[in-house]
Amino acid sequence: MNTEPATDPTQSCFRALADPTRRDIVKLLSQTDMTIAQLTDQFDMTRAAVKKHLNVLSDGGLISVRPRGRERVNSLNTTGFAPVLSWLEYFDQFWDDRLADLKTAIEKDNS
Repeated sequence: MNTEPATDPTQSCFRALADPTRRDIVKLLSQTDMTIAQLTDQFDMTRAAVKKHLNVLSDGGLISVRPRGRERVNSLNTTGFAPVLSWLEYFDQFWDDRLADLKTAIEKDNS
């Protein structure tokens, strides 16, 4: 397994979203900012395991972490999803074009 961080923002973002636990963390952070302790309470895993997931999410640009006293508060970074949205837009356009071509072909055959 490659443990080096990905340098491509799209790859980093998809890597961060590949794990179901990290997707659950993203959902939780979409509702409110949370500390590591608060997130750990939501899962049946150690604080260290949650911290590893948070590091991957941070490396992927999907969360930001800010200190608040002795705590570290995790927040969703919605702009971090831009690489994924951009990648998906390509396929959205791809299917729009294909369906338009199909519609044209069907209308041509029916006329």
